Amino acid sequence: AMEHPQHVINCGIMEANVIGTAAGLSLTGRKPFVHTFTAFASRRCFDQLFMSLDYQRNNVKVIASDAGVTACHNGGTHMSFEDMGIVRGLAHSVVLEVTDAVMFEDILRQLIDLDGFYWVRTIRKQAPSVYAPGSTFTIGKGNVLREGDDITLIANGIMVAEALEAARQLEQEGVSAAVIDMFTLKPIDRMLVKNYAEKTGRIVTCENHSIHNGLGSAVAEVLVETCPVPMRRVGVKERDGQVGTQEFLQKEYGLTAHDIVSAARELL
Repeated sequence: AMEHPQHVINCGIMEANVIGTAAGLSLTGRKPFVHTFTAFASRRCFDQLFMSLDYQRNNVKVIASDAGVTACHNGGTHMSFEDMGIVRGLAHSVVLEVTDAVMFEDILRQLIDLDGFYWVRTIRKQAPSVYAPGSTFTIGKGNVLREGDDITLIANGIMVAEALEAARQLEQEGVSAAVIDMFTLKPIDRMLVKNYAEKTGRIVTCENHSIHNGLGSAVAEVLVETCPVPMRRVGVKERDGQVGTQEFLQKEYGLTAHDIVSAARELL
């Protein structure tokens, strides 16, 4: 924005109009990227997402930030636990949740040359570093971050770091836990889910999102159709948002490594 101000349009607090503006720009051959809060990009703009992006197959990338509990002190009105569930229901959407800054940079570079409606969920604050600088990623493919034989932890976003910590804690108890970063929610890596369900026989999903219609639901859909195994979903359970620090909110909503370990123990 500093280097190319002519390429930045501030539409103000008119999120639905932002989507319409971006759709119009895409029809002229431009490659618009939209950024706003996750809550407003989804709930406030849903009709525009469908009519202007999905239905018309326009080439627009939506960068939705302050996801879930990372909205922190903005409180419940700005805290979205349902956005990925809303957007993954649209027929032509691709839904991602980036894990850290390294992934975000690589995904953004890829999106410049990809055509279609992409939803990229992220945070605006410092994210725990998971990947080494220069790492590259394949949209639609999950990343196996840790091998294991007893249980598989499938996570996305800020919950990837929590899942890795949970796996370390489980290792101290003699439990071998695989960890998968499922940063693409749609299309989900069905084969990877199936393979690790067969390998470990137990699945725990971990998401900074409602357990309904998010990662847990998407994984459950794959399991019931390909390899039914016991699973637990760590995520937000029928709650609205509230004001608090991220640390407080993760504990309040059960989004910590401790909660993942507890869910895993129920299956062991």
